Amino acid sequence: MIQIYHNPRCRKSREGLQLLESSGQKFETILYLENVPTKIELATLISQLGCTPLDLVRKNEAIWKENFRGKELTDVQIIEAMVKYPKLIERPIVIKASKAVIGRPLENIRKLLNQ
Repeated sequence: MIQIYHNPRCRKSREGLQLLESSGQKFETILYLENVPTKIELATLISQLGCTPLDLVRKNEAIWKENFRGKELTDVQIIEAMVKYPKLIERPIVIKASKAVIGRPLENIRKLLNQ
């Protein structure tokens, strides 16, 4: 099953959702601001993405700049920050089987769908 971590207020996330809809493949939409992933779910997602927790953070968000920028944080602390402030999570994220991609650029989603 394909899943998309989606924020309807984000243009890039809406574009990713539209791409999935037009693919004809079945998928599940996760509104992650309402259904915030747990620490374990985020750690799994980071593993599927093959990135570090910091790579998944939206560093231009005011929450990050005001509370975390310039601080030395462990991976666990970064994951805890994303759980507490889910707006910090990069979007959209699309998962297919055991692989995941950040949908910026949209080409990342296209490649995943074709695997």
